[in-house]
Amino acid sequence: MTTLPPAPGLIPMTRVRCEVGALASLGPAPLGERRYVPLLGGTVEGPELTGTIVEGGVDWQIQRSDGVLEIAAHYVIRASDGGLIEVQSNGMRHGPAEVMAQLAAGQPVARDAYFFRTLMRFTTGAAAWLHLNKTMALAVGQREARMVVLDVYRVT
Repeated sequence: MTTLPPAPGLIPMTRVRCEVGALASLGPAPLGERRYVPLLGGTVEGPELTGTIVEGGVDWQIQRSDGVLEIAAHYVIRASDGGLIEVQSNGMRHGPAEVMAQLAAGQPVARDAYFFRTLMRFTTGAAAWLHLNKTMALAVGQREARMVVLDVYRVT
């Protein structure tokens, strides 16, 4: 049996609280129901990154037939110093059918009752934030009625 080296570390980076608009469905598509959610703004607060979410981002989704929701969010963070940082966040959300039905109805559900993870990449030309161009992060998410909360950890 092969022994693997220790796993990479995760360093707390920030918490994203993003207000979301109403879900819009494009209907059935070859891979599942295609839909999107407008990102209306929000806050970014943490030890490595603080700022706001710029209104205008979009969370593109595919609701697969196996119950998995594929997520591809694309938005901009305005850092507290004014620097602009593009975020591409790809992941998935899934869980027991009754839990997912509660989420869809806007009911509160504990974060550990379902799986919600995204992998995040950043792009910026802002001098103070150039290190983010070489950063990958893992986010653990929670969906609320009108908000998505992401606890973001930098992968070492």
